[in-house]
This record gives sequence, C-alpha cells and structure tokens, in this order.
Amino acid sequence: MSAIAFTRLLPFPGRIALLFVLLLGGCAPQDSEDSLLALEGRTMGTYWSVRVAAPPPELDPEALKADLEAALVEVNAQMSNYDPDSELSRFNRAPVGTWFDVSPAFEKVMAAALEVSALSDGAFDVTVGPLVNLWGFGSRETERDEVPDTDAIESALARVDWRQLEVRQEPPSLRRHADVYVDLGGIAKGHGADVMTEVLEAHGASRYLADIGGDMRGRGTNARGQPWRIGVEVPAIGRRGGVQAVIGIEDTAVTTSGDYRNFFVYDGVRYSHTVDPRTGWPIPERVASVTVVHPSAMWSDGLATALNVMGPEAGLRLAGELSLPVLFIIYGDAGLEEVSSPEFAEYRIAGDP
Repeated sequence: MSAIAFTRLLPFPGRIALLFVLLLGGCAPQDSEDSLLALEGRTMGTYWSVRVAAPPPELDPEALKADLEAALVEVNAQMSNYDPDSELSRFNRAPVGTWFDVSPAFEKVMAAALEVSALSDGAFDVTVGPLVNLWGFGSRETERDEVPDTDAIESALARVDWRQLEVRQEPPSLRRHADVYVDLGGIAKGHGADVMTEVLEAHGASRYLADIGGDMRGRGTNARGQPWRIGVEVPAIGRRGGVQAVIGIEDTAVTTSGDYRNFFVYDGVRYSHTVDPRTGWPIPERVASVTVVHPSAMWSDGLATALNVMGPEAGLRLAGELSLPVLFIIYGDAGLEEVSSPEFAEYRIAGDP
C-alpha cells in the first residue's frame, strides 16, 4: 500500500487563510498615524479579526466584540454542517419536495450561491458535499488509504446538482427536488465577513477591515490614511508567509482560493481538496490560487471557489463578462506564473514582490 499524506480542513468546510494583512507598509511618519483598535476571536473553525482605524470615542470595544461574536454565533446556527440543529442541517434532513422556512440571511446566501452556480455553469455547486465527503475533505471525516473507486464517485455524483434546489424570498424558504446535500463552505465565511461589517457600522466604525480566515472586507483607509494593504500568499507547498502580490482595498472585499495547503498524495499524485462538482474528481494540479475582488465578501468567496474550479481560460472569460478583478497564479513550466484580468491592476500596489 502506498504512503499517503493528508491535510484536513478545519471544522467549518471552506478554505484555509491564503491572504494576510500587511500592518506596516507605506512611508508615512509615525506621528501621522491614527489610533487602531484590534479585536479577534475564533469562529467557523478559524479565526476572525477586525481592525478599526480612528475608532469614534463612543465606541465600546467590549460591547463591539460581544456583538461581533453574537452575530457569528448566529451565522453558525444558520449555516454550519457541524451543528445538527442548524438551519442548514435541518434543511438537509427535511422531506424532499417540501418548502422549508429559513431566515432571510440564509435565503440570501442560498440565492447568491445558486446565481454563482448558474454563472459558472455548475463549477460552483453547494450540493458538492457528497463528493467532498467521499474524498475525505468534508464535515464527515473519511480516512483515505486509496482514491475512491469509480462506482463510489458516480454514486456520489448522482446526488450533486444545484438545479435541484429552489429558493423563495417571500416567505424566505428553500426546497429540494431531489435528495441533494447542501454544504455552504464555499460561501458562508464570506457572508460572515459581510455580517461583521454590519455590526461595525452599527457601532459607528467607518474605517475598518473585517477578516474571517482570509475572507476580508474593508471600508475607508487604514491608520496611516492609506488603503488597507493585503498580501496574497506565495502558493508554495510547505512554505508559509511569502508575499506573491500586494493589493490595496477600500470599500470592497477580497478572497483567495487555493489548493496548496489542503490535499492528499497517493501514488505520487496530489489530489486537491477542491472537487469539481461536474466530474466528481479533484481539480487538476494547474491553478495554484485565484484571488477575487468584489464589493461583497460573500460574492468574492463564492466566485473565488468557482474560478478555481473553472481554471484560467474559462475563469478569465467569466471575469471579463463581469468586469471582475481577478488574479490567477498557475503552475507553469518554469514555476509559478500570473495571469489576471485588466481590472485587477487597479488594486495591485506598485512595487510589490
């Protein structure tokens, strides 16, 4: 039996952080800096953090943190596959063909997920869960000592079809037309980052960066009066912290999806944690990472997942149709190579690595 190397996802299906905040950057003198409030915690099997530049005097850090954590607990109660009592878990157990009432937030995320699915011709599919679980990367831990056989893949693939889902806005409700299993790991963390911004706004913050495991959304400028500086990690196996590119964001969100942290190796072949819902197999070892900028973190999250599956050719065509800022880092013959949409140049900071 061949040796196998395996790295698992954290307890909320989704990506591992591939973006990080560059706190020092810029050449403004020290005495020009505004104050900076930093808060952090744990959610969805990863970290959350916020940074608030020039917080208003009336902002109470303890109250803000309590409200942020309460909001994230609510997101988990709506959309976690690990909580058997969550809205999502109960929906997955509901009888096929019946409407299931959900919260407006859950309906909003599901509607966006189905729209991303349609835009990507099924490269993004929230019903991919049976395949992800089969390959050992989902909420149901499966130890693998070999690649799943063809019959098992075909059986799981038969339960994957986003078109079997229906969303109704009034009243907010969902319906399954077949025995599909929904997993929101490719979009829920981005939604969580958007929810954090609502809490920040309610507390009077107007210059901030919200981050859940690398799904980031910022508003205004940092403590030095510059765009929030975000580093796109070098997508190198066994290496952490290198900076491939630096981007600046104001009033927008950014997400990176990659395959170089979460995979297993069998018989010398590396299998990504990102499974193509159209084929049932992990995506080919070509795209190292894809970074997407969008006004909504929910949308940057879902689109990054979709484009990672689609690959650079089809992905850039879709980016062109949507005027979407996108950076692909791919494995080329001579090493890592970059391809990007024209819109991405607006966010890239000159002189980055």
